[in-house]
Amino acid sequence: MNKVDNAVIMAAGTSSRFAPLSYERPKALAEVRGEVLIERQIRQLKSAGIDQIYIVTGYMAERFEYLKGKYDIRLIYNPDYLTRNNNGSIWAARDVIKNSFICSGDNYFTDEPFESEVESAYYSAVYAHGLTKEWCLETDRDGHIQSVRIGGENSWYMLGHVFWDELFSSRFLSILECEYNLPETADKLWEAIYIEHIQELPMRMRKYPDGMIYEFDTLDELRAFDPSYQTDTRSAILRSVAVKLHAEESELHEITALRGTDNTAAGFTFLCKGKYYSYYYERQELEVS
Repeated sequence: MNKVDNAVIMAAGTSSRFAPLSYERPKALAEVRGEVLIERQIRQLKSAGIDQIYIVTGYMAERFEYLKGKYDIRLIYNPDYLTRNNNGSIWAARDVIKNSFICSGDNYFTDEPFESEVESAYYSAVYAHGLTKEWCLETDRDGHIQSVRIGGENSWYMLGHVFWDELFSSRFLSILECEYNLPETADKLWEAIYIEHIQELPMRMRKYPDGMIYEFDTLDELRAFDPSYQTDTRSAILRSVAVKLHAEESELHEITALRGTDNTAAGFTFLCKGKYYSYYYERQELEVS
């Protein structure tokens, strides 16, 4: 068994798909069922005896400062959060990753998923009943991941936290160091790098039951889990849009982010009363699509 050294929570990204809520605050700081997402995760880690917690920030980094005093955590700034995928956050935290939980700040766990001792490296997984576009796992008889494919049916797929034991951490960080400055690496998820070297990086799949791990990519997904967001989106932008359209916030659906030429958030499209609209942040303008 490996005694867990620490946890690294990745919270550097802009989460553009979560528009426009993520334009106003980092998704990890969204309130879900009365709790701030990342605060709930910190409390769950500490409840499992994991007191050394690092949060990798980037987008709106200053919004996370209060957590240092409230929970005695440490912040690591990822200066490349706009130009790299999450491999940049792993690189930023490379000096502290050992026997470590690697977490996403926007996950919600209904029950405690962490423990102070773990046998070996694993990726958490949940079961897709029917078709899915997620990253599906194939394992051997011992549960070691042998391959990963994007999309599948009636399959276990990656979702939630992972645990890296010290051997896995050492090997992965060595690979990342060799590949970090390659132009093609910048846009890769760390999981994609893992898949490319899967035979060098033994990792098990850990199965979790339905309704245990959640990730909210859009406001509509969050509304399905926390119905209070139907009538109160916690978004000043959506409140102003609803007023302009003489509508309720509950009538704004199918929100999809619009990206600018520099790949940053430019606005979003949405459906209201049977019509599609586009909203642009910089101009604060609303147009019929």
